[in-house]
Amino acid sequence: MTGTSRTTSAILMLGALFFLFGFVTWINGPLISYLKIICELDSGAEPFYVTFAFYIAYFFTALPMARVLERTGMKNGMMYGLLTMALGALLFVPAAQQRSYGLFLLGLFVIGTGLSLLQTASNPYITVVGPIESAAARISVMGICNKLAGVLAPVIIGSVLLSDADALRSELAGLQDLAYQARLDEVASRVMTPYVIMAGTLVLLAFGVRYSPLPEIDAEVDRTTVATTGSVLGFPHLVLGAVALFLYVGVEVMAGDTIGTYGESQGVPLSEAKHLTSYTLVCMVLGYVIGIATIPRFISQTTALICSAVLGMLLTSLVLLSSGYPSVLLVALLGLANALVWPAIWPLAISDLGRFTKQASAILIMAIAGGAILPLIYGQLAGMSAVGPRMAYALMLPCYGFMLWYATTGSKWRSWGRAA
Repeated sequence: MTGTSRTTSAILMLGALFFLFGFVTWINGPLISYLKIICELDSGAEPFYVTFAFYIAYFFTALPMARVLERTGMKNGMMYGLLTMALGALLFVPAAQQRSYGLFLLGLFVIGTGLSLLQTASNPYITVVGPIESAAARISVMGICNKLAGVLAPVIIGSVLLSDADALRSELAGLQDLAYQARLDEVASRVMTPYVIMAGTLVLLAFGVRYSPLPEIDAEVDRTTVATTGSVLGFPHLVLGAVALFLYVGVEVMAGDTIGTYGESQGVPLSEAKHLTSYTLVCMVLGYVIGIATIPRFISQTTALICSAVLGMLLTSLVLLSSGYPSVLLVALLGLANALVWPAIWPLAISDLGRFTKQASAILIMAIAGGAILPLIYGQLAGMSAVGPRMAYALMLPCYGFMLWYATTGSKWRSWGRAA
């Protein structure tokens, strides 16, 4: 197989994977509103344990998953990641039967663990399967697959779980005791069928990956370049890149998963608010298209990161200065600012790492825990009367500020305090 045909086949297969785990990831937006009803959660930080359980899995499991990959190889590692995700999806059945928030969170943690293995394998794979200078463009293709699934996921799952959202809330307000609990049990059962279907699809795709012509490129990852230091932590551009990714994933998840509850606080009815995550992801898809068209032909990966950080700071400031529906739409537009951050940071952070690439990939995947921590902090701030849901978005400003510094300075460091 020629280099071009190998790259093309890899992109097609990985595109299917990114679509599927994008669908799984971006279900969390409507799931927050759904679990808030059936598990009778408060309006503060408690609903955001959904994102915490899902994304914190990356932090605790990424390094162990890197060791798994050393034994299995990237291709088999992707298969095991998909099977682990299927197990997590099946946990939603007993969770729904018992209306147990803890079991739902466990299922989300297991799905996140599977995604940790899948992402640890697939991100460096798509980075090194072609020329490094066009890595951001290839990752942008993966991003489109991921976020198109994200556009569909809230609409499909929101329609299944919250088809009668506003009427349901009114009905529940008029029920008491046994009738109230019975109605919640009935609504809780809605989640079982979609997650069983999801589990079956994940199993089929796992074996599809295992027996696909997807090439093994583990050796190519190991010999990409020179890395002479004795520890992966000796590369400041990697460590600082992990911090930037931590902050980036935090603001990305905030823009996508808090917009529904923020919309409700701004007077948007739940029947529309359940779809607001899709608005953010449509903006992200547009950003990825821009990335594919411009990187590296017209702008570099570094320039894309600078533009993204500046746009993020501008839009966040406008969110804080506005209110009502326009403010909600500005949160959705943050998807445009966020789109090219991951594709730009990833190749900058793993450049010149050679045999440390797999370990570096695990460290960068650990940074996805930002999606667990920052939305939870947002929830705490939003629940404070002195701050509120709108001003809590001020948390994003220093995050975009650090991304801007990494693009201009930190990504160039090859030893601590010194540029390459």
